[in-house]
Amino acid sequence: MLLKVIACEIAFREICHLAANSPNLIDLEFLTQGHHDQPALGRRELQQRIDDLPTGRYDAVLIGYGICSSILPGLRAASTPLIIPRAHDCITFFLGSKERYQQCFGDRPGTYYFTSGWLECRARRGQVAASGPMTLLPAHSMAGFQEEYAGWVQKFGREKADYLAEVMGQWTRNYTHATLIEFDFAQGLQLEEQVRAICIKEGWAFERARGDLGMLTRWLAGEWAESEFLRVAPGEQVAMTFEESLIRAEPAAKAGTAPDGQESL
Repeated sequence: MLLKVIACEIAFREICHLAANSPNLIDLEFLTQGHHDQPALGRRELQQRIDDLPTGRYDAVLIGYGICSSILPGLRAASTPLIIPRAHDCITFFLGSKERYQQCFGDRPGTYYFTSGWLECRARRGQVAASGPMTLLPAHSMAGFQEEYAGWVQKFGREKADYLAEVMGQWTRNYTHATLIEFDFAQGLQLEEQVRAICIKEGWAFERARGDLGMLTRWLAGEWAESEFLRVAPGEQVAMTFEESLIRAEPAAKAGTAPDGQESL
């Protein structure tokens, strides 16, 4: 098959590694990390990429996102079916299944998960040398925060703006542990040293978890069991189920109208 992948750059290394071994021909496209923190804008960006694809060129379009703060609901297939993992977020991709995701989060709440992609996205944005919890935000979130901070400075002055930033930065207090999800192909990247440095700054305990690329492998290989992947046919869109299946396909709403009757981005 000839497949098109549109995915978050957080999974760049993993997807490229697996695509090199896939029996299918795969065209890869990666979007900047952090679209899930602005889901309406992220969904619009994804939809535009889907709509721009040539009719009939691909056998399927593989969407490399989980629910991710509701970025998927309302996403429509154009002329080509969409194949979407049933995943809470990208951590599901790296742990191998939504079942293991739920187990890990249940066994160790308050854990921040790290991968090579997360650390490298941070490096691309120049956030490694900076300090403070806001530097742990993904790219789009960090850009939004910087814009908001500039507005605070203009409106309230720098002292009050710094205070507001400090209050917002307290979100890291909800975490007690950092877990590095490890893969053999990334052993030479010195990821552990980077995560341990973050743990020292934040006062978190460090742990490791063995990564599992089974879900991404089957996704790229075309092994799309209904229990693990959603197929969205042309004329359909993604909807939430609030059940174990997470997402389902339904008839697409009219252009410009979301399923709940609100204006769609």
